[in-house]
Parts: sequence; C-alpha cells; structure tokens
Amino acid sequence: MSSRDIRIIVIGTSAGGMQALIRLLAKLPEDLPAAILVVQHLSVDSSTPFLVNRISRHTSLSCKVAEHNTELEEGVIYMAPADMHLLLSDKKMLVVRGPRENQFRPAIDPLFRSAAAYKGSRVIGIILTGFMTDGVIGMESIKRSGGITIVQHPDDAEFPALPQNVIRKIDTDYIIPIDEMAGLLQELVQQPASDTVAIPTDIWQEAQITERIMTNTAMTNIEDLEKAGTRTAYSCPDCGGGLWELSQEGTVSRYRCHSGHAYNQDALLHGMSSSLEETLWVAMRTLEERHNILLHMSQNVDQNGNGRWSTMQKDRAEEMKVHIERLRQLLAQSSLSEDENIGKAV
Repeated sequence: MSSRDIRIIVIGTSAGGMQALIRLLAKLPEDLPAAILVVQHLSVDSSTPFLVNRISRHTSLSCKVAEHNTELEEGVIYMAPADMHLLLSDKKMLVVRGPRENQFRPAIDPLFRSAAAYKGSRVIGIILTGFMTDGVIGMESIKRSGGITIVQHPDDAEFPALPQNVIRKIDTDYIIPIDEMAGLLQELVQQPASDTVAIPTDIWQEAQITERIMTNTAMTNIEDLEKAGTRTAYSCPDCGGGLWELSQEGTVSRYRCHSGHAYNQDALLHGMSSSLEETLWVAMRTLEERHNILLHMSQNVDQNGNGRWSTMQKDRAEEMKVHIERLRQLLAQSSLSEDENIGKAV
C-alpha cells in the first residue's frame, strides 16, 4: 500500500497524556494496518526521544520521533518533537518550527487539519486527556472531511476539560474510555474508507496557508487572508498584528494573523488575558519603582532642610501607592477568575 492510501490515526493530548497514550498503545497489535501520529503538548525543554523510549517499552508497535520529509509506514507511531509542529502533506510528514497555534508548539490542530485536508476519510482522529481547546478545530476538520472522530470519555480522563470541550463543539462519532479504544480501532482500520465526501474548501485552503507559512516556502500575503476571511478589530496576542476571522462552514470560530499565529475563540481569549496580565505586572513594577524613587527623593530633600519639597514627594509617593494597590487587586482577581474557569472546565 502506498503512503497516499495508508490509513491514518492522529492522536492529540495534553495534561496527563503520557499515561493515557501508554494505556491505549499497549493494546494495539504490531500488525495494525495504519500509521499513528501523536501530538502531546510538551514544554520546550522536553526530551522527545526519552518519551518515545518510554512508550516503546509498553507497545509492540515501532515508535519513533517524527522526522521531516519522511514517508509514513504502517504499524509505526510517530511523535511530534518538542517545540516543532507535525503536519501531513500528500505523501510525507513535515516537521517544522512554524508559528504557534492556540499558543502551543507542537499543536494538535495543525496536524489534524492537514490530515483531514490530504487524507480525508482515511483519517481517524482521537482526543485524550488534557486542558484547553487545542484540537477542537482539528477534530471538526476531520469530521467534515469524512473521517472518524473518537474522544476519551471525560469520566475516564485524568484531565477531562479537553475531551469535554471537543464533545461540546463537535458531533463526535465515539465517546469511550481508553480501554475500549484499541478494539474499536482494530475494527475501524479494517473498514474501507469512503471517498464520497469532498474536502471542504475552507479546510483545504487553510491547510495550504499553514503549510506555506510553516515550511517557509512563501509568505502569507494580505490578499490570501482577505480571501480566506474578514479582518477583525482584534490584535494577535503573540505578535500584535491584525487578526482575520476565517470563513468557514463549521461551527468553531478561528482566527489567523499575517505572521501565521492561529487561534480558536477560546485560545484567543486566553491569549488576550495572558497579554493583559503581563501588561498589568509591568505597569505595577514601573509604579513601584517610581514610588521608591519618590520616597528616596523626599528623604534626601528632607535631610537638606527643604521640608515643603520633601512633603510634596511623599504625597506623590502615597498617591502612587494607591494605584499600586488597585493593580494588585486586579491581578489577584484575574488569577482567581482564571482558577475558577479551569475548575469549571474540569
């Protein structure tokens, strides 16, 4: 079977993902007639070879770190390297250090979207435990392109927020615990893929834009973004550039900037909140420095016998202190609200 016709299983996970992956992959046979591509949200300094070796000890399938421009093989697990995106093209994998999506790299959405665009109904998408919403747009792309969608049951997930977010947005085909997934996958990969579903234009178009940006084969021009969507009044949290809301037939809103950063609606809101918090911390630090300088000035002036000028600087310092306390309260409330939102999601 050529790499063009091979069945593809794409798996996305975040917090708690390694244990979930081991539970799933340990039950798959070594002759599984499919290639498996995995995106696990990782920190920049993570050792992907170490994680691959760890998975290899629990599965009979071959497990590798994904490499750029290599063809897919059946019965092999490919894991996205830390700080690199993993995409699919027509025949090969692309491992590239492109702009972050949903503030992650590697991100789930680019892999799932590219798989949907190039492989259509031959794709099975799986979302496991995790936080946030990276993977929601990717699962919708797979569903709309004729692929099959599977989500770990939230009650079975160590961190159920990501599965819950997918279930809320997508009419998922299967919602099951991990222990039932291996048997289901073995059945699904034996079924012939249907070629009756055409790849939606917006999915194909965005996959092409993403591939060009991430492989540095071409810059994104304004005309491409204008054709793909509508310019908004929002700014990109990562680079400050303008954002376009991309046209779509699906239900999940998504945004992209000229530099290539991309977001779903929840990730955009989270990015904006993070940028605002960073700005508030910088503002508070600046005010504290001014407060300390004013106090120092007042003490020096007072020692020189100019009591009136010293009093003026102390008054300015006290006024500055009021603003600092207000910022402290805002930051405390912001942190509390973020914790509450995570708790509700979980």
